[in-house]
Amino acid sequence: MIIVYIPCSGEEEARNISEALLEAKLIACANIFPIKSFYMWQGELQDDQEVVLLCKTADRMYEKVKKKVIAMHSYDTPCVMKVKAEANRDYEKWVKGQVK
Repeated sequence: MIIVYIPCSGEEEARNISEALLEAKLIACANIFPIKSFYMWQGELQDDQEVVLLCKTADRMYEKVKKKVIAMHSYDTPCVMKVKAEANRDYEKWVKGQVK
C-alpha cells in the first residue's frame, strides 16, 4: 500500500483530481488538508497557502496515478510523491479491492 502526496493550488483542484482518480478506480480514498508551504521557485522564496491531497492506493497503481495527476495539475512542476505505507490488514484489503 502507498500514500500519494500531492500539493494543489486549492481545494477545487484537489477535489477535481481526487474525483477523477476515484472514478478511474486508481485510488481507494483521498483526504484533503489545508497547508502552508515554503519553497524556492525560480530563485525566490515562496510562502503559499496550498491544499495537500493524500491518496491511498496499491503500489502497482502509482505510475497511472502519477500520469493522470500530471495531466490534470495546474503547476508546471507538480509534486506527486509516493510514500510506502502499512495499515491494518482489513484496511489494506479494502484499498486493494477498490482499485482496478
